[in-house]
Amino acid sequence: MAQRVTSLACGAELPPVERVSGSEAKTKRRILIVDDDANSTHLVKILLERSGPYLVLEENDAAKADQTAHNFKPDVILLDIVMPKIDGGELATQIEADRELHDTPIIFLTALVTHSEAKSGLHIQGHPVVAKPISIPELIDAIEKHLPARAEC
Repeated sequence: MAQRVTSLACGAELPPVERVSGSEAKTKRRILIVDDDANSTHLVKILLERSGPYLVLEENDAAKADQTAHNFKPDVILLDIVMPKIDGGELATQIEADRELHDTPIIFLTALVTHSEAKSGLHIQGHPVVAKPISIPELIDAIEKHLPARAEC
């Protein structure tokens, strides 16, 4: 029997968990989520992986995020703004300056804006914003809108 998960962030019911074969795993989009709150990143990881074709890696130390991104090669980076050591704005600037990562889309996650501001198309440093607490359907919409197109084989 398939188990259903309810998102605490938005109250939306998500699809049942499905096992994927090795070939299906290769088609998953790679998402790196950088936030100092390990509980939040873990919840978002689980909810995204259960609701879409995503492989999500968590990084809770912003100072290590650049190296993690190099190793993981994400299709999109979800980046908290307020973090200790290095904030999301500084990290976004580092990523944009990196030859290997500069084309990787960044979506900021923040409690610094309201949901209506984020929905209105607000951008910070030219990057889209998703307001916290995170609504998984809104986050998926933002991810899908900003994922690079895949090359057809």
